[in-house]
Amino acid sequence: MTDLATRAAPPRAPRDGALRRAAPALLGYAAVRALGLVVLAVWSSARGKSAYTLLTARWDALWYTRVADLGYGYEVRLPNGDVHSNLAFFPLLPWLERLLHAATPLSYADAGFAVALLASLAAAWGIFAVADHVYGRGAGICAVLLWAVLPVGIVQSMAYSESLFTALAAWSLYAILTGRWLTAGTLAALAGLTRPVGLAVVAAVWAAGAASFGRERSTADAGAARGDERAPTPSADGPSGRATTSGGAPDASRAPGTARLAAAMLVAPLGAAGYVLWVGHRTGKGPLGYLDVQAGWRNGFDGGAAFARFVADKFTSFPSALAGVGLIAGVALVVWLYVVCVRQRQPLPLLVYAGVVTALALCASSYFGSKPRLLLPAFPLLLPPALALARLRASRSALVVGGAAVASAVYGAFWLNGSGPP
Repeated sequence: MTDLATRAAPPRAPRDGALRRAAPALLGYAAVRALGLVVLAVWSSARGKSAYTLLTARWDALWYTRVADLGYGYEVRLPNGDVHSNLAFFPLLPWLERLLHAATPLSYADAGFAVALLASLAAAWGIFAVADHVYGRGAGICAVLLWAVLPVGIVQSMAYSESLFTALAAWSLYAILTGRWLTAGTLAALAGLTRPVGLAVVAAVWAAGAASFGRERSTADAGAARGDERAPTPSADGPSGRATTSGGAPDASRAPGTARLAAAMLVAPLGAAGYVLWVGHRTGKGPLGYLDVQAGWRNGFDGGAAFARFVADKFTSFPSALAGVGLIAGVALVVWLYVVCVRQRQPLPLLVYAGVVTALALCASSYFGSKPRLLLPAFPLLLPPALALARLRASRSALVVGGAAVASAVYGAFWLNGSGPP
């Protein structure tokens, strides 16, 4: 089995032992996010704004709370004819906001903030679990800290769906890597109810499942070839009552693990497919109705043509040309990180997931300022620098992370008090 394949699960530690193993990563993550919130509060207060409002009642957060409160059907018609419908927002976050609001005294905005905080910790733990499984504990801690100090890391503390999605995606990927297929499929379905990019988690489940089917078939064929030359026939006389062929090789088509894998592949797309089909029924436009909803927001997938034109327009004047150079450098960095992930032979599910998230983010036809935010869930891209950071001396790693944490906190406060994430 190569490094691109799903790896066998190591011996399981007790649940409390797993939490102790992840504790340094989670404490470091909480410290970085707390610094970001403190800087945001001070900066916002100096400008006469409410940091809490910026986190819970602006931009997309308003759309989510409106869905939680009033349900679907709200839309805004702009002077240019565009129609912004809340059907563009997937339902899991509003459902959780509504549930928490009903069970506690929290408002919908408060509930969204609480979900974001809890989900961000779950996402950090999931990222640690994946990186720890692939590269070890040191890389796991560094991966979490790098995710925390991203320039747009403040979004992880907003009443947005990025943290919730990343948590579901990370734990689904971990379940794939450790052979927990039904868990992986269920979490993939929930991720598909959270954001359109849930397709990336579905693709990871399918890719890993197809690879596993292929390995099992190859193993069965090799076992049959080593046995007698008669055509293999199923028998229930194998070890532990498992179905085997007459040559002694397991019958992959009847193995219990194969059934769970097939079930996971069937369950994984149900969340995204179910919501998209429901939107199509609601709008009366059939299976492609959701695409019409996105078109009302001037959003779609054009292979990156619109983004390329956006970058090219930056070079029409000198001051904006610097921004154009920065955008090109940012895209080049993302592509280079993905190439490094491939060269380091990350497990196949991580490569598929990160590749789809990156492609959907960079090739969307609108909301160019949102692309860094849309890349937040692509945490496997952080594994190569995390591995390099883990190899440094502890003092140097702390200096790098500390400096990045301060820069991220300052940028996040500046960003939300300015244009903010659309």
